Amino acid sequence: MRGYALQRLALGVVQLALLTVLVFALTSLLPGDAADVRNNEDATPEQVQALREQLQLDRPPLERFGDWAHGMLTGDLGTSLVSGGPVLDVLAESAAVTLVLAAVTLAVVVPLAVLLGVLSGLREGGRLDRAVTSLTLTLNSVPDFVLALLLVAGLSLRLGWLPATWVGVGAAELLVQPALLVLPVTVVAARMICLLSRQVRAGMVTVLHAGYVAQARRLGVPRRTLLVRHVLPNAAVPGIQELARVGDNLVGGVLIVEAVFAIPGVASALVGAVEARDVPTVQGLALVLAVAALLFSLAADLVCHRLVPRTEVLR
Repeated sequence: MRGYALQRLALGVVQLALLTVLVFALTSLLPGDAADVRNNEDATPEQVQALREQLQLDRPPLERFGDWAHGMLTGDLGTSLVSGGPVLDVLAESAAVTLVLAAVTLAVVVPLAVLLGVLSGLREGGRLDRAVTSLTLTLNSVPDFVLALLLVAGLSLRLGWLPATWVGVGAAELLVQPALLVLPVTVVAARMICLLSRQVRAGMVTVLHAGYVAQARRLGVPRRTLLVRHVLPNAAVPGIQELARVGDNLVGGVLIVEAVFAIPGVASALVGAVEARDVPTVQGLALVLAVAALLFSLAADLVCHRLVPRTEVLR
């Protein structure tokens, strides 16, 4: 287990190094820079160039990458070209809301998807299995932004049951207004539940038809013991691997949800930084999101390896 963890950690470090280069290269390809955006149409080329030199945007790309990479290694994400403050402050202001949204979404998704997948797998071909399969396939075909707009139109604007926007709301208000989370979490969780429950169901069906399960039944192993100790750990592996994959999609879902519901999170800060060509902020936030996705994937791989150690041999 320790060797596998070190191997995955080393691979994660290599991926992070490649991501660092990729993030810097992509942000360097953005059209224009902060000097162009901050100056109005009446600014002369000399004024734009003076601001560009003041912000040190005229330095060679390799020199800027070297300074940025050195800052990453020392925990310094750089200085925002808009606010003039550390990028860490921008991250701290926006991360709380996003973390709450992501944590609540996962707390809803994992138990619900496992429950639906297990029940469907145990009743393969039955009414419940067909109903869950039909519902998840239908819901999975609806784009996130369409589902968000339908929920806002129906539950907020027409019935007035839930708030439609987070305008003027901060992370502290979430503790006293949990209703704010209902619609955003529903939108982000819907597709994840559909994908995960189908993977858990497929794993359950595969394991239930395995030879060792049939032999255990013939030997009189109690049904509960068979399910808990032998079926569920093996059936959960494809679901956990799918959870790692959809964890990457969680970032995309949060982006859409934050845009629709005006949530002041990391995704909103990232979009604002791109519009302002605030490259240090874009690089810092993108790298933090990438690290979060890598850690999420690493944790899922370690859990899978713990549940079924032989997967290392298969690889």
